[in-house]
Amino acid sequence: MSGSGPVLVVGGTGMLGGQIVTELLARGKRTRALVRPGSDATGLQTAGVDIARGDMMDPGSLLSAMDGIDAVITSAAGYTRHSKGDSADIDTVGNANLVEAASRAGVRRFVLTSILSCDQTPQVPHFWHKKLAEDRLEELGVPFVALRPGAFLDQVTRFGGDPFIKRRLTWLGSARTPLTFVLTSDLARYLADAVDAEGVDGERIEIGWDRPVAMQDIAAIAGRLLDEHIRVRTIPTGLIRAIGVLLARVNPMAKDLAAMIDWFQTGRYIADTTRQSEVFGTPPTAEDAIARFVTGLGHQVRG
Repeated sequence: MSGSGPVLVVGGTGMLGGQIVTELLARGKRTRALVRPGSDATGLQTAGVDIARGDMMDPGSLLSAMDGIDAVITSAAGYTRHSKGDSADIDTVGNANLVEAASRAGVRRFVLTSILSCDQTPQVPHFWHKKLAEDRLEELGVPFVALRPGAFLDQVTRFGGDPFIKRRLTWLGSARTPLTFVLTSDLARYLADAVDAEGVDGERIEIGWDRPVAMQDIAAIAGRLLDEHIRVRTIPTGLIRAIGVLLARVNPMAKDLAAMIDWFQTGRYIADTTRQSEVFGTPPTAEDAIARFVTGLGHQVRG
């Protein structure tokens, strides 16, 4: 199944969205990006992307952006606060507006970047909001597929810079609890592939590696690759929870973050990659993914 119209990317100026655009262009897909007024779209325009100025909080601009498009991929997430103007409303009102516009435009395929285990975690707001977006797509009969990735290793380990220069990974909670990780580049490829994937309408596909790993495992694998000792510095969950309570009035993200870390510690943040294998091919091994992460930061690895 393949459409002839352009693909609209929502969140194209972000880290994941930018890589989705690159993957689509590499497949010869005409690509349009929804970019907020005032945001810099120079890089996208230079790459040959059509720019639609609009905002997820402005339903009229979404309808204009979807004029003539074949499919939508959204990686937008207000929770991350990556861009000026981001807010939790994007994850609720904004997503609802986007789904409604897609329904009215009659898109052939809507590809949603969701979150692993979002349907099990009403106590983690930004997880649960993804589940609500999935449900709304289903309610309105929009042909969709939701990819549910685990934690982004190349993002969660880089606060404060390159962890391998410091030979230290920082982690929130226990370093010995296994969970599912992904790399941004891999997820971008799967999202682009999902535009034309056969037989996936209405599915929620969990995305990860060949197995769950703990942060201590990641340090050990990276250490072998670099022939260095990589240690893990952990921040106790009790401290995270206390900080979340203290900051909740001024920054709701803090309490949300604490709830997410609590969920990680349950050992249930683990993907079943059976469907991923069938649709997108064999998942990467933890060793392969970590090696690509390390070399992507400019380090040489053994062997």
